[in-house]
Order: sequence, then C-alpha cells, then structure tokens
Amino acid sequence: MTETQSFATETLREIFSQPQTWQQAINQAAAGTALPEAGTPVLFIGCGTSYYVGEAYARLRNQLGLGRTRAVVPSEIPYIEDDETVIVLSRSGTTTDVIDAARNLKATHQVIGLVGTPESPLIDACTEVVMLDYADEVSIVQTRFASTAFTLLRASLVPDLGHLVTEAEQALTRTLPTPAPEHVVFLGTGFSLGLAHEAALKCLESSGRWAEAYAVMEYQHGPISAAGPGTIVWPLVPLDAAIADAIRQTGATVVDPEWDPQAELVAIHRMAVAMAKAAGRNPDVPPFLSRSVQIG
Repeated sequence: MTETQSFATETLREIFSQPQTWQQAINQAAAGTALPEAGTPVLFIGCGTSYYVGEAYARLRNQLGLGRTRAVVPSEIPYIEDDETVIVLSRSGTTTDVIDAARNLKATHQVIGLVGTPESPLIDACTEVVMLDYADEVSIVQTRFASTAFTLLRASLVPDLGHLVTEAEQALTRTLPTPAPEHVVFLGTGFSLGLAHEAALKCLESSGRWAEAYAVMEYQHGPISAAGPGTIVWPLVPLDAAIADAIRQTGATVVDPEWDPQAELVAIHRMAVAMAKAAGRNPDVPPFLSRSVQIG
C-alpha cells in the first residue's frame, strides 16, 4: 500500500486488497454458483452502490444476449414478470427495503441473494444465497465488496477475466490527478455506464464534493456547460477525439483511461480518498451515513 497514513485506514486497506478478492470471486464463479443461467430473465434489486452494480450487470448481460435483465431499487419496482429470477445484493444483509422486497417475492419467484455478512436477516428471505463474506468491509464507504460482487457477476457471464486482476494491481500505483478535484465527471457506455454512476457516488459520499456521471454521448447535451478549469472528466472508455477536444475547450482536464473500466474504478477509489482528505472528511466514517439503512 502506497497511501500509508492513519487517515482512511480501513478504506485504503480494502481498496488495496481488491486484486486478491477479485481473484477469489473469479475462482468462486468457476467452481459454480446459483447465479442464473443464460436465457433466464433477471430482475436485479439493490440500493445505492448495489443498484449501480446491478445496472452494470444488467447492461452487460443484455449486451451479450444472455437474457432480458433489468436493475431497480426496491422502493421503485414498477412491475414483476412471472418468468424473472430475482437477484438481491446487500453487503450487510440488513437493509430494510431489500429484505422486504426479497420476502415479498420469495413466495412466487426464485430469489438469489448475494450477501457479505453471514447470519444476516436477508439470508432467510432468499431462496438461495451466494456468500461473499471474504469481501466484507469495515469502512462505511463500499469499495471492495461492490467491485468483488461485480467480478463474480461478470465472471458468471464471461469466464475469461484473467486480465482484470493484473490491471487492478496496476491501478493501485497509477498517478492520480493533482490537486484532488473539486468537481469530477465520469463517462461511460454499456456496462461501464453503471460503473461510472458508482464512481460518482463513491467520490460524492467520500468527499462531499461535486461528482456526476453520464453516458458518453449525453455529456454534450447540457452537462458540459458546468465544466471548467477545476473539472476533471474521467471517461471509463476511450473517447472519440472530437468529444475529448470539446471537453478540453471548457478548460477541464480529461483523464485518458488505461485499462478495463472495472480496473479504472480501482484508481477512482483512490482518488475518492484523496478528495475526502482534501475536503477534511474520512471515508471510513463519512457524515450522515451508516453501514445499512434500516427503517422502523
């Protein structure tokens, strides 16, 4: 670990352990899990970070033609199809609305839980459980658990992910933009759009600073007007030269992606910590956030 400091101790430890937990997830997927087979329609349910993991999974699964897949937050489920298998993702297994949704759907649907905490209430609300306790975290801000869950989900669709671990290791030593930005924008397309949304959430909840995410081709349809000399724009996929030039004309700095979008996220985790430090916040215990949202 290069960022050796007492500040954000747990968050940094978890960030730097991602290559190891990703490899464990790849091995777990190869050994076989209860995740849906190709062709099975899927409804993915999650809150916050878990929802964005689900968005990335849904976009990738749809793109690969492996079955109709959609992601929703549990408080906003517009409809349920009879043929859908439900996946719920929760690090704590204690989030109230996720548990309620799983319990309500279990009577009529297969509900597969991806859970980070053994003996949590969500386990009993599911038909089957895939345990990810080796990726559980102490810090409030999620990094390792979410990225490891996505690794498992992705490996269930695309078995050959050997490059990911190597690229994650490289991302741990990447030079980050300095100074830590006051305003950061992430751009993505396909499954990387879900990861872009997660990247923005990570910087926002860690530092409290302005963070946004958009589809690559949508950024010039309004949001670019807020860019300026203090803005970092970090696309998770290479940009067309004309788009990159248009962004630079605002005075913003464009970061060139170097690796798989998921590996880019590891470097972004480190930048989120740097932003938090500059803002005087600790992502181990950010204000007004807790490990899970429990209502009632």
